Amino acid sequence: MLQQTRVEAATGYYLRFLERFPTLTDLAAAAESEVLTAWSGLGYYSRARNLHHAAKQVAASGLPQSYNAVLALRGVGPYTAAAIASIALGLPHAAVDGNVVRVVSRLTNDSAESSSPVARRRFGEVAQRLLDPRRPADFNQGMMELGATVCVPRNPRCGTCPVVKFCAGHAAGRQNELPVKLPKVAVREVLLDVVLLKQAGSIYLMQRAATERRLAEFWELPEKQLLPGAGLEQFCEFRHRIVNDQFRVTVWQSPTGKAARLPEGGWFDATARAGMPLSTITKKALKAAAN
Repeated sequence: MLQQTRVEAATGYYLRFLERFPTLTDLAAAAESEVLTAWSGLGYYSRARNLHHAAKQVAASGLPQSYNAVLALRGVGPYTAAAIASIALGLPHAAVDGNVVRVVSRLTNDSAESSSPVARRRFGEVAQRLLDPRRPADFNQGMMELGATVCVPRNPRCGTCPVVKFCAGHAAGRQNELPVKLPKVAVREVLLDVVLLKQAGSIYLMQRAATERRLAEFWELPEKQLLPGAGLEQFCEFRHRIVNDQFRVTVWQSPTGKAARLPEGGWFDATARAGMPLSTITKKALKAAAN
């Protein structure tokens, strides 16, 4: 959950997820729609699908006992595999996340562009050499914490850093320049018009196809273009950011709550919706309608 998501945003989801799926067996046995519903609103839904698939792998084959076995799980990359291998299994593998890249870049005064494969590999090799093989879990968590609380992106707290005397970047006065990053991708504004149809306490929703790249099988409000000539009135407007897409969402309503011709979908009351994976945009529109 913490991949691409802040602790404050993920904590509530984490606690509710563990309450709903307290064991790997529970998670493996659940339907994908249940998993997506529990994750709904957190974003980056491939994480939920991968976690669900990995739970099935573990339920079938048993808990992994090596770095490579962890790496073979769906959705697990080198960083996650190293973190699990070191913290859960006590194996000597350096976990290199963004915080660790920043620490290593400054420690070695390395001005390579930090996201390049060559630089990432070099940072990983340095972290592996620094790793204390007797205490890999403590080392990895210490490096991550150092980057998160002291060796921060802006105005690093060098005066309180426990390794400042070893830091080549600080000695060269370049700590604020490192690590070197590519310019951020420009934000793209996307206009989205959706329709909120209500009927006897139910809302009309459509399900995305399983083959779609984004939000596959999630339920959403129908887009306005699918309801031509429905005599709609603008209800509210809000913004929603997904990575580099800034959505400007306009919600429309029908004065009668009906439309002459509906796209494929269905009417769902609040009880049914509670067990369905809804997109965050749809949740925001429904919350606005309830106020």
